[in-house]
Amino acid sequence: MCKHVLNAQVAIRSPCCKKWFDCAECHQETADHPLLQSFEMIFICKKCKKAFRKDAREFEDSDEYCPHCDNHFVLDALTPKASLNVEGEDARVDNRMIKDERQRQKDMRTIFDVEDAPHKLG
Repeated sequence: MCKHVLNAQVAIRSPCCKKWFDCAECHQETADHPLLQSFEMIFICKKCKKAFRKDAREFEDSDEYCPHCDNHFVLDALTPKASLNVEGEDARVDNRMIKDERQRQKDMRTIFDVEDAPHKLG
């Protein structure tokens, strides 16, 4: 799974080392050589797990889909963004993480204060 492109739909075969990568950055991190550029690209669809070839010189709108399962693999890349979040579920749904700081009041059952009654009644 690629950490650079979160919605990668295909794996691409590198023409220089014949290994499969999800993006060019993944190749750059793991390989000790630069990525060789070529017009013929070999893909594996992550949905149907079948390989296919595309020529970048003759790329058309219909070539944005897997020829086996019609999975649309040419998408705008979703890249990870830095964010600051609180770990845990939504407090409105699961409130087990929230500590109740309020103190429970003693129940008053009568109009007389039961604790102070022995001192007041002579």
